[in-house]
Amino acid sequence: MDAFLAEVRARIDRVDPSQAARIQRDGGLLVDIRPVEQREAEGEIPGSLVVDRNVLEWRLDPTGLHRHPDAGSPDRLVVVFCQEGYASSLATESLVRLGLGRVNDLAGGFAAWRAAGLPVTSIPRP
Repeated sequence: MDAFLAEVRARIDRVDPSQAARIQRDGGLLVDIRPVEQREAEGEIPGSLVVDRNVLEWRLDPTGLHRHPDAGSPDRLVVVFCQEGYASSLATESLVRLGLGRVNDLAGGFAAWRAAGLPVTSIPRP
């Protein structure tokens, strides 16, 4: 799996947390693909769009009928993240192959964002 992940990462663009924060500040979209249990335990990045990994391609498809209304223009810069940056690398490659031209992976995921001291909010548990 390590070799496969390295191959995938060689084909995608990755950004660090400070770059992701700048992208978001400049109007880009951060997409959180973590399961609700992780978001409840760890918190969320304010302003990020939550899209379950199992429907990500449908919800961000640049020409799809099921594109999430909050995704904005298909030309919008997108940063995908998971907890530590593994699943999001694979998801980012999938979105690139789907035709989303401006998509990045958050290196280190949410954990790197938090470690960088960037804003995190907690979500209420049901």
